[in-house]
Amino acid sequence: MTDPRWLDERQQCAWRSYLAMHTQLTARLHRRLQEDSGLSLADFDVLVQLTDHPDGRVRILQLARALQWEKSRLSHHLTRMQRRGLITRQECPEDARGAFVVLTPAGRQAIEQAAPQHVETVRDLLFDQLTAEQVDTLHTIAERVLTRLQENTPPTRTT
Repeated sequence: MTDPRWLDERQQCAWRSYLAMHTQLTARLHRRLQEDSGLSLADFDVLVQLTDHPDGRVRILQLARALQWEKSRLSHHLTRMQRRGLITRQECPEDARGAFVVLTPAGRQAIEQAAPQHVETVRDLLFDQLTAEQVDTLHTIAERVLTRLQENTPPTRTT
């Protein structure tokens, strides 16, 4: 067995700063979005995925993969959103086991009303603090890490 490759001091500082930033930024975005629109960050994530499709509908399994959520978490969350009239579910005529999540007019209205303030919050908390070069660097880092994560993606559970 090999010894662990511990982070050096610089890496550890960067890692801990990243974790703190991620935690605090996510919490602040969630609170502001909730206060401004009544949507949770999870609601917003689902609605964004749906609005990214021209017909406002996506297969449930495809949505779970895009959000990196377990099927049970997604199912419970979609039930709550459906009760609020933001989405509906439709059976898939080609595949009896599959279903679609469909954006409702109320869901579209909710995200259209929430998005401008949410974008302003993202600008205020993140991008207004960075230079153009730092934004480019952030993008490069994110893409490199995402590529690595996709290379090592474990198979998705379907149960």
